[in-house]
Amino acid sequence: MKTKFTRPERRLLAASCAVPITAALCTNAGAMHIMEGFLPQGHAIAWGAVCLPFVVWGLIAMRKIVAQHRKAVLLLAMMGAYAFVLSALKRPSVTGSSSHPTGTGLGAVLFGPAPMAVLGMIVLLFQAILLAHGGLTTLGANTFSMAIAGPFVSFGVYRLCRKLKVNRLVSVGIACALGDLFTYCITAAQLALAHPGEQGVLASMAEFLGVFALTQIPLAIVEGILSAIVLMMLESFAKPELREIGFLQKEVVKA
Repeated sequence: MKTKFTRPERRLLAASCAVPITAALCTNAGAMHIMEGFLPQGHAIAWGAVCLPFVVWGLIAMRKIVAQHRKAVLLLAMMGAYAFVLSALKRPSVTGSSSHPTGTGLGAVLFGPAPMAVLGMIVLLFQAILLAHGGLTTLGANTFSMAIAGPFVSFGVYRLCRKLKVNRLVSVGIACALGDLFTYCITAAQLALAHPGEQGVLASMAEFLGVFALTQIPLAIVEGILSAIVLMMLESFAKPELREIGFLQKEVVKA
């Protein structure tokens, strides 16, 4: 879905960008659910500031969806619930983190990556408060990896696959799997920046990625298959909603 911004909305989004820029200038350069207290204070603040423009963009996009696509509101809520359930299925991984499906890729494919920044942050907030999964101080870092970076990759990969005439369900599976994997690449980078060790950031990141790969590659494959199955079910039971957001109509034109 394409989002057109009004002038006040563009100003609000631009103003929100000033926060991460200021944080970057004021924070030392040192700076999937990372647990509470595992990041230094400066890193936690910096990642939260980086997320702010994306969250503002997501709020604007969601407001337009609610106003222009009433039938799709329930579908949007379902994408949030889907992300909550999948990302709650955790298993221990790197110290201070855990491995799990993310569930945000499918929402990005259907609605674009912007709304998932908001839905993902809400999911992470509830999990931190209710399930002790993640944390409040690491909310910004977890939001950036799972609700921003991953969905952007899923959205881009899906568009690329469709331009290459890849089957729609296969495209969704590939997009969601790669978005999941990229989430953990970002998580590994976040952990390496916070805890570089004696050999430096790159060596630390390679170690984190190596440990994540053991659990996350199979989980990513499972998420890709499951997301394709869920979309197949939505095409059977939620065709009006998918047409309302232009998803099925666009796909018919491209076929």
